[in-house]
Amino acid sequence: MSEISEPQRGRIDPEYDHRRVDGVDEGRLETLLSEYAIGRDDHENAPAFVIRPDDVQAVIRLLRDEAGFDHLSCITSQQYEDRYESIVHMTKYDRRTHEVTLIVPLPPAEPVCESAEPVFRTADWHEREAYDLVGIEYAGHPDLRRILLPESWQGHPLALEYDQDKPQVVSYSEHANPLAADHRVTESDTMLLNIGPHHPATHGVLHLETVLDGESVVEVDPDIGYLHRCEEQMCQNGTYRHQIIPYSNRWDYTANLPNEWAVARAIEDIADIEVPEYAQVLRTMATEFGRLLGHFLAVSTFALDVYGDFTAIFQYGMRDREVVQDILEDLTGQRMMFYFFRLGGVCWDLPDPRAAFIEKCRDFLDELPAKVDEYHDLLTGNEIFQIRSIDTGVLEPAVAKEYGCTGPVARGSGIDYDIRRDDPYGYYDDLEWDVVTEDGCDNYARVLVRLREVEESAKIIEQCLDLLEDWPEDERTVQSNVPRTLKPDAGTETYRAVESAKGELGIYIRADGSNSPARFKIRSPCFHNLSALPEMAEGEYVADLIASLGSLDIVLGSVDR
Repeated sequence: MSEISEPQRGRIDPEYDHRRVDGVDEGRLETLLSEYAIGRDDHENAPAFVIRPDDVQAVIRLLRDEAGFDHLSCITSQQYEDRYESIVHMTKYDRRTHEVTLIVPLPPAEPVCESAEPVFRTADWHEREAYDLVGIEYAGHPDLRRILLPESWQGHPLALEYDQDKPQVVSYSEHANPLAADHRVTESDTMLLNIGPHHPATHGVLHLETVLDGESVVEVDPDIGYLHRCEEQMCQNGTYRHQIIPYSNRWDYTANLPNEWAVARAIEDIADIEVPEYAQVLRTMATEFGRLLGHFLAVSTFALDVYGDFTAIFQYGMRDREVVQDILEDLTGQRMMFYFFRLGGVCWDLPDPRAAFIEKCRDFLDELPAKVDEYHDLLTGNEIFQIRSIDTGVLEPAVAKEYGCTGPVARGSGIDYDIRRDDPYGYYDDLEWDVVTEDGCDNYARVLVRLREVEESAKIIEQCLDLLEDWPEDERTVQSNVPRTLKPDAGTETYRAVESAKGELGIYIRADGSNSPARFKIRSPCFHNLSALPEMAEGEYVADLIASLGSLDIVLGSVDR
C-alpha cells in the first residue's frame, strides 16, 4: 500500500488541545490511538483522528473492543485536488453522543485503503459504494464491485475528473440463460430464481438474486441501483439556503418529513444557525405525523406480503394514512413532497383557523387507540399472520449491530437505540414518551414495534398540540433570521443524524467556503437494513424471504438515493 506523503496528510493541528465533545473523553481516545494517529482534525460533531490506510482494521477493532464503539454508522468517501479520503464515522448503540471520526487520506495516483469489512459487516456495502461512485479501492474487501451502477459503467461519477457530459459506451452481450447447462451442477438440485426487479413484493425496483434448494433459500444477494438518481451529486450542485431540502423528500417518500430535518440539522450545524423554540415544537409535531405515515404504510403493505390481505388490513392502513395526509396537507400545503422545513425553522405557523386545525388533530388522536386495537385484532392476533411471522426472519442483536441496523429493525431485536432520545434534537428531550423495543428478533417483533411506536408518536403529537395551543401569540416565531446566502467556512465538516421512520438517517457535509457543499453524503437506514437480509433469509423458505424483506420496510428511493 502506498505511503502517504507529508503534504497529503496536511491536517495535523499542533495546537489541538484535549477537550470533551458530547461526553467523549478525547484525552483517553488520544492515548488509545497514540500508536496509530498521525494527525487531528476538527469536525463539528466528533473528535477526528487521521490514520494510515493500512491501519484501518487495527484502529476500528481497537475502538470497538477497548472503547465500546460498536456502531459503524457511516463511511464517507471523497476526493480533493491532492488526495482522496475515506472517512469512518463511529458511535455507540448505548451512548449515541460518544462519537469518533477516522480520516484516512489516500494518494491521488493509487487510492487504496484497507477494508473495514472484516471488523464490521456493514462496511461491505459502504465500501462498494465508495468504489463505485468515487473510485477508492479497498484492499481485503470480499467482493469489491459496483453496487449502484452497472458493471459496464465507465468512470466514477463523484470523482473530480469525471466528465458529466461524456456519453457512456455500454457494451451489449447476448443475454445469458440462467438455466443454461453451464449453470448446473450434476450433483445439485439448486436453482437460481430472480425475484424482481419488477415484482410487487420487492417494494420497488429491487432485484434479489436467489439460489434455492427446493423451497429453501441457500443464498440471496440483493441487487440494488435500479432507482439511483444521483441525489448526493444534485445536493452538491444545489445551494444551502433553498435548493437541498426539497430533494430530501424524494429519498424515503413514504415518511419524508424526517428527511427534511436531517438536512436542516446538518446545515444548521455547520452554519451555526439557531432554531426558535416554537419552531422546534412545530418541527417535532410535523415529523411525528410523518412517522405515522410511514408506519401505517409499513404495516399495511406487510400484510399484503405475508398473506395477501388487501381488502381489510391494507385498506385500513390507507384509511388512517389518508387522515394524516389531510392533516399534513392543511399544515404544509402539500400531500407528499412537503418542503415544510426551512433553515432556522419552518415555513409557516399552523393554518387558520388555529382552533379548527388543532381540533382536527385531536379528533384523529382520540380515535387512534381504537384503530390500533383493530390492527392487533386483524393482524398481530391473526393465526395465519403469526405462523408466517413468528420465528421467521430472525436477526440476532449482535448481527444487527454488525450490519449497522437501526430503527424498528434494530429495536425489534431488542436494541435500545433511538436518536430522538440518545442524541436529542428538536423538542423531544422536553416531552414524555418511551423508546419501544421487542426481544423477539423476528418479523413479528418488528411489526409490534411499529404499532407501539404509532402510540408513542400520538403521545408526542398530543403534547405538542398542548404547547402550541397555549403558546403566547407574540412569541410564535417560526423561523430565525437566516442570511439569504450561506457560505460556511471552508473545511467545516459535520455528520448529523435524525431518527426517521426507518432508522438513523445521517448527513455528512463538508463546506468549501461557497454557497454549496463540496461533499454531501446521505447515510440511509434502508441501505443498512437491507444489507442484513441474507442473514435473515438464508436457510428459510422462499416465502419467508418475502416476509423478511417486507418486515424491513425499505424504500428504494432511500436505498439507492
